[in-house]
Amino acid sequence: MGRVTERRKVIRIRDGAVSTRPDTLVAEEPLEIRLNGKPLAITMRTPGDDFALAAGFLVSEGVLGGADELQNIVYCAGATVDGSNSYNVVDVRTAPGVVLPDITLERNVYTTSSCGLCGKASLDAVRTTARWTIDDTPPVRLEPELLASLPDRLRAAQRVFDRTGGLHAAALFSPEGELLDVREDVGRHNAVDKLVGRALQSGSLPLSRTVLLVSGRASFELAQKAVMAGIPVLAAVSAPSSLAVDLATETGLTLIGFLRGPSMNVYAGEHRIALRAAAAQG
Repeated sequence: MGRVTERRKVIRIRDGAVSTRPDTLVAEEPLEIRLNGKPLAITMRTPGDDFALAAGFLVSEGVLGGADELQNIVYCAGATVDGSNSYNVVDVRTAPGVVLPDITLERNVYTTSSCGLCGKASLDAVRTTARWTIDDTPPVRLEPELLASLPDRLRAAQRVFDRTGGLHAAALFSPEGELLDVREDVGRHNAVDKLVGRALQSGSLPLSRTVLLVSGRASFELAQKAVMAGIPVLAAVSAPSSLAVDLATETGLTLIGFLRGPSMNVYAGEHRIALRAAAAQG
């Protein structure tokens, strides 16, 4: 099994003084995801929670929607030329009777943090494959002060980031601000997949009473993953993309960007935010 961090020698320059020292870096390795024995996708990830990552990826693609649809996930022995197990290839076996959508025609086999489809085709693909509507009845109601406290709680839970400074994180919170789960990865989309995959494995989907907080920006793909998991609120510490806002508006997702201290921008789904009357009219 690959390690989460690795050590490398670095030449350090500080105020003209040069020294040599070891540095801790986040590990990055490819993970090939196979579906019922057939290659499906390759993603660059931080090793760890690989089974959850694969399961969450398949939730976002509309393949899996519940623990009963998953038979098992295994590392593939003999994945290298010499027959050893690299722990970089996983095979997801669906339960008998699960009908598989033709997802290979809709995306590239190699995935990155910016992968996905473009424009209306992306919105249509999510709408037609989503297992659930965003149905938080009664609606989740969040105070801006509570939202403002979440990034610090996420940062405090980032154990590997403290050693490397090179990881994204994603966390699930309850509407009351309780930290439910947090995952780290070199790719922000992988961190979300790990969260969603763990929820699938525990039978917790849809995540209809949760808030998803991500480090970095809110891309279309992250909004897609939130919608596919039934998450009603997505918050990010940086900017959303235009297509993420379009998807949030169309599906009823609350999308918050630039969540930094007491400041934030609400791009869609403002009915879940307890806005002051005066602020709402301004």
